[in-house]
Amino acid sequence: MNAGMERAKALRPRDAATLIIVDRAGPEPKVLMGKRHAGHKFMPGKYVFPGGRVEPEDRRMAAAGALDPLVEEKLNMRVPRPSPSFARAIALAAIRETFEETGLAIGVCDYGAPEDPPPGGWARFAAAGVYPALDAIDFLARAITPPGRPRRFDARFLVVDAGAVAKCIEGVVRPEAELVELVWTPLAKARELDLPNITHLALDDLTEALEKGLERGRPRPFYRELHGKRLREEL
Repeated sequence: MNAGMERAKALRPRDAATLIIVDRAGPEPKVLMGKRHAGHKFMPGKYVFPGGRVEPEDRRMAAAGALDPLVEEKLNMRVPRPSPSFARAIALAAIRETFEETGLAIGVCDYGAPEDPPPGGWARFAAAGVYPALDAIDFLARAITPPGRPRRFDARFLVVDAGAVAKCIEGVVRPEAELVELVWTPLAKARELDLPNITHLALDDLTEALEKGLERGRPRPFYRELHGKRLREEL
């Protein structure tokens, strides 16, 4: 094994969060997917759900409402340091990344702009006059990138109804951005897009969860690789 492969294998997965926005207003559910820029080293040209890694600022952002206790409990299962603030940061990271990549702000406008937001992405979010809201967020699945990959994430796939979108900022998706195109695709047709393997699994999990009414206490799939064997466990 060469040095590059050894470094890749030794990489510790970084906590990350992805948000699946579901529109159930029509006869069949639709999900929002974005096409990644072809120049990206990580999954170039693939259609994905918006998301990214958890940042320290996500623990400091004010929010309206709180996570459902059952969702918080599931997010904290089998993590090194479980806490309410950890689960909260996962959900807020998903909201922030979605805003940065799509311009869609998940939350409420009833309270005006949040005061003293952390710098960067959250300052831009607050400038839209929206408080991020956590009570509508659900947890779908967890997946850890297998060893040996140049980038590894411990990703949580979260779900929210499209009705939770409080505002849309135009011009975020453009040819030179991280996402160059957004599509609302029927859930049954989403698999026809060029998707990463884990996204196919997430779509299967979403279909099953929707059929069962997104019951909050249900087991959540947990995908990982151990000693070269791919596992699907439950949380």
